Amino acid sequence: MAAAAELMDRITVRQDVFGGKPIIRDLRMAVEHVLGMLAAGESSETILREHPVLEPEDIQACLLYAHRCIAGADVHERLPVGGA
Repeated sequence: MAAAAELMDRITVRQDVFGGKPIIRDLRMAVEHVLGMLAAGESSETILREHPVLEPEDIQACLLYAHRCIAGADVHERLPVGGA
């Protein structure tokens, strides 16, 4: 399993993508979309099969991000891939 810091590095925020919502690896795949699929009962395997651009660590990163949000951790200042 990847370290928490490595997982969190997969989550970025870009104001020009989905209105600044957290996305996965700058791929235009919103964290909330993955969490919604999981909440609807989709398995990680199904999500990975239907979205081949995703990696297992991306799903872990979404879950970690959600956990940290609920726990009150500061996750809202994620920098986009490549800087500013």
